Formats: sequence, structure tokens, C-alpha cells
Amino acid sequence: MNISYKSPGALEQTRFEKIHSVIFNDSKEASKIVAKEIADLIKKKQKQNKNCVLGLATGSSPISVYQELVRMHKVENLSFKNVITFNLDEYYSMNKNDDNSYHHFMNVHLFDHVDIENKNVHIPDGTITKEKINEYCANYEKQIVDAGGIDFQLLGIGRTGHIGFNEPGSNYNSLTRLVHLDYMTRNDARKSFYGIENVPTTAITMGIRTIRKSKRIVLMAWGNNKSLVVQKAIEDEIDSNIPSSFLQKHNNVTFVLDESASEALTRIKSPWRTGSCNWNQELKAKAVAWLCELTGKSTLNLTESDYNENNLSELLLTKSYDDLNLDFYKRLHRSITGWPGGKPNSDDKTRPERSEPAKKRVIIFSPHPDDDVISMGGTFDRLVSQGHEVHVVYQTSGNIAVNNSDVLKFLEVTSSAFPNSKCENKELIDILKGNNEILNNSEIRKIAGIIREKESLAATRFFGIPDSQVHFLKLPFYETGTVKKNIPSEIDFTITRDIINDIKPHQIYAAGDLADPHGTHKVCLDIFLRVLDDMRNKSFMKDCWVWLYRGAWHEWPIHQIDMAVPMSPNQVLRKRKAIFYHQTQKDNVMFQGDDNREFWVRTEDRNRAIAKKFRDIGMSDYTAIETFKRHHF
Repeated sequence: MNISYKSPGALEQTRFEKIHSVIFNDSKEASKIVAKEIADLIKKKQKQNKNCVLGLATGSSPISVYQELVRMHKVENLSFKNVITFNLDEYYSMNKNDDNSYHHFMNVHLFDHVDIENKNVHIPDGTITKEKINEYCANYEKQIVDAGGIDFQLLGIGRTGHIGFNEPGSNYNSLTRLVHLDYMTRNDARKSFYGIENVPTTAITMGIRTIRKSKRIVLMAWGNNKSLVVQKAIEDEIDSNIPSSFLQKHNNVTFVLDESASEALTRIKSPWRTGSCNWNQELKAKAVAWLCELTGKSTLNLTESDYNENNLSELLLTKSYDDLNLDFYKRLHRSITGWPGGKPNSDDKTRPERSEPAKKRVIIFSPHPDDDVISMGGTFDRLVSQGHEVHVVYQTSGNIAVNNSDVLKFLEVTSSAFPNSKCENKELIDILKGNNEILNNSEIRKIAGIIREKESLAATRFFGIPDSQVHFLKLPFYETGTVKKNIPSEIDFTITRDIINDIKPHQIYAAGDLADPHGTHKVCLDIFLRVLDDMRNKSFMKDCWVWLYRGAWHEWPIHQIDMAVPMSPNQVLRKRKAIFYHQTQKDNVMFQGDDNREFWVRTEDRNRAIAKKFRDIGMSDYTAIETFKRHHF
């Protein structure tokens, strides 16, 4: 796919867009294309015997680009000898040797692996005294000018709409300077700093004007949590509260998006507003759901005028409005079941799951030791109570999500209860006392992992499954001792493959909730999907159905729901109690994300909100609903 600049809004499909944007299936594919454009520019400049000046970004978005550039250097002999780089920003005050510094980030992900000259690398110095900040920032601008200006600027985008650290309210003509960081920006960084209180409040950043002077700009955005701000930057009017919207005035900028980050764009969210559509069943369902929400009407109350007056007259060419209404009603109605494992001895033609075999072997994959009960605790409970052989498979240890204070508490209890046993560990207790930071200590991590295992066993016992059906994979990619994880290896795939081979399930549930702030859900899903692809021809897998759940971070859009499992008030309470067994994940948890509600509160709120959506559309009045999308492989 080509990401070369094209005039935005030139096509009917993109008529709402004021910035050129290209959408990819996934971020890895997109990153390779971006890296190729950078590499091609470097080579072009080399042939001209000129330097190539790159503006570089940090954060999670560009990591895959840097990985591809490193690969091209090592495998394809791409040289960086003629490359001069200027990074966008750096925390202040921040020592360059700190693991959270952008100096460290760039060295780890790019500079230590290529042949760039040290003198050609420029990253803002987070240790400059405040008295010299202004002079330093002016000199940074001069260095860019002296280098001939930035040929290619790589950008990410924050959820505030910031580029670099140009937060809402930044001036169109701003230059490199010291800035105060927005709360949301700091909150998004809390995972790396183990708490928002440890995130710096200020940073040095290139200004909007500095960025705008770049000859070519590519901004990358991945994931659903970026979709709303991407839409605002691309489609809304220029607004200083969305600093990335200033890029609308640049004549050579491209937004490179994955499917999730593009979800709020008009051509994706409501493509019928941008021209003719290929009206498949899912798009029809999406349109009717959208129309219900827009008009505030239930499905069967939508009229022909509702369709005509809201850009859906083309849809009426496929079917009458009555038939469209009824089809969507039936689709939702058939998704509702109190038998997630299938209802024995019943006609399953209008049910989401098969009736046979009546008793199924089920795997629930849980990225962390609590995602199972948070996201699908009600369904979990039903599967067990209806006699299925349920296996819970915890993919990672979750050990870095336990506060030191919790580890200390358990150690002190054990030491006091058994003062003369080997359980007493005065050294670890002394280390933990008064230390609020996560320590890269293997013994402490081991204890934290054990705590999470035992919390999980308490929850699974509450639902009534034997300990022998609870499995802790402890996938190696996760076991770094830090927030930054390794790339999955063959060992991760083998461990996952083996557990599926051993159980030979009829059903698999896996987390499709990819908006988690630590990214572990996506890695776990990617591992599972690769293994699934490898095993698709096994005889037992031909009878296995895969269901993806959400809940901890966001929910399935109503038109994508293939199975909806209602919960009674009592089942909601049972789910809550199961979540409560994960005591270390309550009250100021390590990785809360930008939602300050506790996990049990947010999941109940979401489950109730889904039930309300079903009710508003014309379904029965349920207390709460958990939802699933079937994955066909």
C-alpha cells in the first residue's frame, strides 16, 4: 500500500477529511511501509551525497518502525552514516541514563543497532538548568536550521491530541520550549513510571511551528483509544485544544492508521454518509444500530423517513425498511442466550452456540490473573453451573501489577505466623519497607506472582472448578520484571499450543479487549491467533468454536455481537464477589488506565450499559449483559 501524500478530501469517500490518511489492517504492516519510506529517503540522499535529516518520535507507536529500520540495516545493509536526527522531546528533569528517558528509549530501539554517528544524534537534554532552558531551546532550533531543516518528521499522537509534548492550548507558532504536561498525558505514562505520582510534570518539546517546517510529516496512530482524537484532528476544524489539528495546514502530511484507530472516521463509522456502500450483513446491522442510536428509536419503530432523512436511502434499495428492521431485531434476539455452552436437546438453529456435545470442554484464556472474572465472570459461572468442563488458562503471571505494600503485607503475615520456618525472610522485608517503587528483584516478583495465583484460585474455587483445571502458563515474553516486555518467541507459541493440545476444547474464550494500557492483551491474543492458525487442521480443532470477549477496557459495538449472555441481579453479585478475590487489584491498582473506577465498578457499569442498549433497541429488560464476538478461523 502506498502512503505517498494525496490531497485530502479529493474523493467522495474522504470528503469529510482535511488530512490525508491511509488505513492498514494492522500496525505491523503499516510500520513496514513507513520504514520503507524513511529508508528510501535515506538512500536517495546518499545518492545525492547529502545528509538526511529525520525528526523522530518516541512512545509505543514508532517501535515497530525502528525495528524494521534496524532489520534493514542488518539484513539489507541500509547505512545511517548520512543521517542526522532530532528527537521531538524529553521529560524534564530527566537523566539520560534513566530507563524512562527518551535517550534510553532511542538507544535501545534504534541508535545502538545502526551505524549512525553519535555527533549526528540530537535529543533534548532533560538536565539543563532552568536558567539555561531558553538559551538551550533556541540553540536546538538553530541546530535544526543549520542541518538544513527536517526532511522527514515521524509523529505519534497523544489522547489529548498532542504532537511532541505540545499539549492542548499550544500556540500555532510555538517553538522548542519547556512545557507543563497535561494530566491525561501523565496518566497514560503512569505504567512506565509505576504510578502517576512518579511521572514528571514538565518536558522539553519541539514546538508546533518547528514541526510544521518539516518537509514531510507522517503521523502514526494505533488502537481504539486513539480513534476519537484522530477523528477530531482529521475531520473537525482546527482547534488549539487539539494541537494535531494544526497539521491540516501542512501540504505534505499523512496519517497512517490501523483499523482500530480509524474507527471514528466518518468513512469507517458511517460510510453511507460518504457514498455508495457494499451492503453486506454486518454493514446493514451497523447502519440500523447507528440509526436507532441517532433517532432514539427501537428497531421495530424505525420508519422509511428515518432511513431517507439520514443518508440511508441507498440501503432501502436492498430491502424494505420493515424487513431491515426485522432482520436486525432477529439478529440481536438470536444472540441472546442463557446457555453460552449451548442448550442440550434444543433446536440450535436460532442460538449462538451448538447444542452438541451437551457437555463441552472449555478453555478460558485470561491474559492476566483476573481478566476472566472481570470480563466474563457471569458467563464463566454459567458454564460451570451448566456442567461443562471449564479450564481457565492464565497466560501471564501478572507479577508486576502487585504493589510492594501488598508483597510486604503477605511476607510479614507469613513471618509472624511461622517465625521459626524458612518462610521468614527478613532481608526481603527490609528491602520492601518504605520502598514504593517496583523493584527489579526476582524473589519479590516470584512472591508477587504466587499472590496472584492464589487470588485466582480463590476466585475459580468460588465458581466451583477444581484446581486441576486452572493453569498458569507464565508466558516468558512477560517475565522481564519491567513494564517493557519482550517480543514473543517460539517458546510462548509452544506453551500455548501444548495446553490446547492437552485439553482438546470444544470452545475457547479469549480476550479481544485490546485497549488495555499495558498492551499485554494484544500480545496474548496475537500469540493465541498464531497458534490457532497453526492448529486449524487438527481434527479436534475442526469442532472448536472461538469466542472473543471484552469488558475490562471497552465493549463490542452492538452490531458485532454474536452472543449476549444476560445476568440476573444475583449473578451480577456473584461476578462481583469473584472479582473481589483479586484483592491486590482493588484500591489504587498498579495499571488502572485512564478510568478511575475500580474494575468491578467499570465492568458492572459496562454490562448494565449493554443491557440498556439492548432494551432501547427493543429487546427484553435485563439487569446486565456480557457480550462475545465469534472468531472464525
